[in-house]
Amino acid sequence: MPAFAEDCEDNWICVDAVDQGGDVELRARNLREYPVTYTLRVRTRDEIVHGESTVTSTLDPGQSEQVLVLSGGDSSRGPDYRYSIDWTVGDKDAAHDDDHFYSLPYASGRSYRVLQGYGSRFSHTGLEEFAIDFDMREGTPVHAARAGVVARVEESHDKGCWEDGCGRYANYIVVLHSDGTTGEYYHLMQDGAVVEVGDGVSQGQLIGYSGNTGHTTMPHLHFAVYRATTWGNTQSIPVRFQAADGIITRPRRGARYLAQ
Repeated sequence: MPAFAEDCEDNWICVDAVDQGGDVELRARNLREYPVTYTLRVRTRDEIVHGESTVTSTLDPGQSEQVLVLSGGDSSRGPDYRYSIDWTVGDKDAAHDDDHFYSLPYASGRSYRVLQGYGSRFSHTGLEEFAIDFDMREGTPVHAARAGVVARVEESHDKGCWEDGCGRYANYIVVLHSDGTTGEYYHLMQDGAVVEVGDGVSQGQLIGYSGNTGHTTMPHLHFAVYRATTWGNTQSIPVRFQAADGIITRPRRGARYLAQ
């Protein structure tokens, strides 16, 4: 059956509108080798929506699935609907391996001051509650806190600022873990990634260099482990780190931890 339209987002996920003999089937299709979690909302004037009008779901690599079906409406005018979609890498139902101990995201034998720890009120609340900011000069080596596969890399930007919208200037590396969570490393320097999408990385491996790009007031590394949620968002997850002098369960603002 011919598709009315194909709409692809950033070459990651497509929404296909398929002719079903007068009805319209909306299908979501994952173009990549990594799980993608999307939220789609449809708005229509006359059509009947079979299924939920807002759907959040995870697509496995290469998977396609029906989101909903529209029927009715004015047949002389054709389908009259609009939809919005957003997405992120990872599995919304990821069961984090709480027995895993993460490495600190920098070189063995080095320590850096924690600017913001878990629950810091400046900006580590809500979705970012369990993120950590490390005070690092630009160009400081960044190492993988956990093994995985590189799913996304952005390293083209050279700007850091604090106004609304500055987040789009962030350079970052996203590593997909075996349990469907992601480890994400933000504010990297321009051309600061030494890995590429599709690379497997081991725990402790050099992956890039810190910087001062995106929504930031000073050079630092923002690191967190995330689970995908609705509308392209991710929820940070509390994790434990293996440091040279023991296990860190709740990184504290102002502390310095020596990497093992």
